[in-house]
Amino acid sequence: MMINRFILFFATLAVAACAKSPESISPAYVSDLKYRDYTCEQLNEEDIRLTDAYTVAAKQQEKARSNDTVGVILIGLPVSSLSGDNIAPEIARLKGERQAVQQAIIAKNCSS
Repeated sequence: MMINRFILFFATLAVAACAKSPESISPAYVSDLKYRDYTCEQLNEEDIRLTDAYTVAAKQQEKARSNDTVGVILIGLPVSSLSGDNIAPEIARLKGERQAVQQAIIAKNCSS
């Protein structure tokens, strides 16, 4: 009985340490004041750049998440999270930057 509780506790702890999915990561706060002097064209270009960077980072985060799952199953450790492959802070920053750009686009009444 005690062994089952230990295994359950260890499994819960290991899964909790796994990399999050990109969709579940909240955006970091980024002020849109950084973009107030951008033209609409520059804002649209920045939005495209940030979207592309997010796509690349999201793929890397998904790979880290998959590796963590395999690591937990095989050796009981979230290997990607332990090795630094988990890039959740970068995902949060990119999401925040994109929100700031979107706010600037709205404030300037830019069209897509």
